[in-house]
Amino acid sequence: MTGAFPRHAAALETLQKRGRFRQLMPRAGHDFASNDYLGLAAGDLLKGAAIEAVARGVPVGAGGSRLLRGNDAEHCRLEDEAAAFFGTEAALFMGGGFNANQAIFSTLPQQGDLVLYDALIHASTHDGMRLGRAEVRKFAHNDVKDAAAQISDWRASGGVGQIWIAIEAVYSMEGTLAPIAALAALAETQSAVLVVDEAHATGVFGDQGRGLAHGIAHRPWVLSLHTCGKALGVCGGLICGAQVLIETLINRARGFIFATAPSPLNAALVRVALEDLSNNPARRQRAWEGIEHAHAEAARLCGLVGFESQILPVVLGDDALCMLVAETLQGQSFDIRGIRPPTVPRGTARLRISLTGTLTKAVITEMFQGLAVELEAVK
Repeated sequence: MTGAFPRHAAALETLQKRGRFRQLMPRAGHDFASNDYLGLAAGDLLKGAAIEAVARGVPVGAGGSRLLRGNDAEHCRLEDEAAAFFGTEAALFMGGGFNANQAIFSTLPQQGDLVLYDALIHASTHDGMRLGRAEVRKFAHNDVKDAAAQISDWRASGGVGQIWIAIEAVYSMEGTLAPIAALAALAETQSAVLVVDEAHATGVFGDQGRGLAHGIAHRPWVLSLHTCGKALGVCGGLICGAQVLIETLINRARGFIFATAPSPLNAALVRVALEDLSNNPARRQRAWEGIEHAHAEAARLCGLVGFESQILPVVLGDDALCMLVAETLQGQSFDIRGIRPPTVPRGTARLRISLTGTLTKAVITEMFQGLAVELEAVK
């Protein structure tokens, strides 16, 4: 690459040489890549709901921030219904899960506080922590003993503020489940706030798809984030928790105050998706039948075991090899994407196989048959 911005061009060339250059790809083939876990995104339910909402006058655009004229009745209805559905005092609808996490961690933890985060927490949490004023420490992935040790060390060094424990319910690149009960017990004994990013659990795990932390979501020391662009099939993010925390975000979170409000139409569609979770258990049942079938076929055909969720990581290690295997499977009409550092730790490049609601058991089996051939070839 030559011409203007030579340093940027050189950096891109380095990425290409290291097998880490990223580029946008069109959708093609069977969906083993997206987060559309229930198959709602392009389904008839939300299509029909969009037509109905527009027909009754729901605006497509908000026209301004929520604190100006952008606050629409659909936003308010969604927040009331989401708080009731997820069992919390209040909810706040934001444009996406990423900026919702930024808002949480840049606003709620104060100077003198500690944010204790899982080592594999999402990039949006890291960005929020960088914008915040609290001290930050990490603990080993899903290691409750290490989390407790980090708290003890912080207290011993003079820390006296509020502790915020940041975790994901289902980790997006590992597919692992957080030990919610043990972390909740730790949070309660330490008077800490447990912040649970339910992005990849919402719609899939918990009673009626309410997430892994649903049983404790009503506690004042639990704050949860439910993203709307994954299993719910739309877009946006719902922060659910104590009224005082929601009102603090409304008054202090720059990502809320200065951002144009999410589309009222999107809010209307999220309401329909939440209603479907309540009234249509068959949709989640079909999704879980596919997930369980995939776990079984991964073991039978590829010798891959230990999966816990709808996200199946196949770690290949080398960046270029990972992308080559992904490209081969894409050529067989299986849309599987390779994930490389810095999204995942160095040396752990992987295929991220996602079980979406559009897949049949026959297609899942066919994909694992193709994957088995590729895994044998790279041994």
